[in-house]
Amino acid sequence: MEKTVLQTPHAPSPIGPYSQAIQANNLVFISGQIAIDPATDQMIKGDIVEETHRVMQNLKAILAAAGMDFQHVVKTTIFILDMQDFSAVNEVYGKYFQESFPARETVQVAGLPRGARVEIAMIAAK
Repeated sequence: MEKTVLQTPHAPSPIGPYSQAIQANNLVFISGQIAIDPATDQMIKGDIVEETHRVMQNLKAILAAAGMDFQHVVKTTIFILDMQDFSAVNEVYGKYFQESFPARETVQVAGLPRGARVEIAMIAAK
């Protein structure tokens, strides 16, 4: 198996001992992204909609570094702090995909890094 670490300055640097993404053969495993602005390395200030858009932009940058886009995504996991935000997160998330949506689960959690309200991880395939 060929394993490659993917890193782009257009997404936040990892805040722990992990990689932004790992490519293993034709699969790309993207670590969970939160609403950190890669230009400032700070959490953005805003509501759940703005936070979700920032997360999706971070994911988009990592996919681009792998030569992919959202059409390559086969699986996502959404971690959400409050299920009351589910509809808003779902609406923003849905704008980034067309038709053949990836498999997905959404899980409410007790807490996320840096006080984030949403974190999304992805698996993509070439």
